[in-house]
Amino acid sequence: MAAAAGLFAATAVAPMAARAAPEGFKTRLTPDEALRALREGNERFAADTPFRPEIGTARRAATARGQGPFAAIVACADSRVAPELVFSRGIGELFVVRTAGNVADAVALGSIEYSVAVLGSPLLVVMGHGSCGAVAAAVEMAEKNATFPGSIGEVARPIVPAVHAVRGRSGDKLGNAIRENAMMVAQGMIARSPVLQDAVAKNKLRVIAAHYGLADGRVEFLGG
Repeated sequence: MAAAAGLFAATAVAPMAARAAPEGFKTRLTPDEALRALREGNERFAADTPFRPEIGTARRAATARGQGPFAAIVACADSRVAPELVFSRGIGELFVVRTAGNVADAVALGSIEYSVAVLGSPLLVVMGHGSCGAVAAAVEMAEKNATFPGSIGEVARPIVPAVHAVRGRSGDKLGNAIRENAMMVAQGMIARSPVLQDAVAKNKLRVIAAHYGLADGRVEFLGG
């Protein structure tokens, strides 16, 4: 299996390199500027300020030739959490991976590595959200040894350590676990990925966790 993975990696390098953001498409934003752009976009969204995202004919034609998203987002698959809307962005601006509980499995991690190493995204945000069902399921597993049908338990299981980490912490249990899970996923992605480690070391990438409030529409960036 490992040999097969190595063979795949060797044969995949050239095709991936060929799909790098073409000249003129790769963002020129620094990690801090990219974060500022997300903050400003979220302020517009939360304030109900009208905005016209880049989604028209000209934008579609331009991005058909290449992409250079200025931020990669790992977010929950929840239907109420749409990063392009939450951050007031258009086509080609965000590279989004969505899984229940914003869990970063190998596929999610590889996708983000592609966004950073090949497309040049300078910012990675792992965003949890209020009332997350996947984290709630993890709480049930941790505290009541609950079981769930199908593969739902496989989604919740990686979140259980976050539930244990906030045990005894003051405040809302679920809210604490949701924030802790986002931070642990962000830290875990860096720990598992030499690609992300290298980008962070060279100041080409900033990684930050966040929490999205369903009712007020505001994104809280955790730790910066």
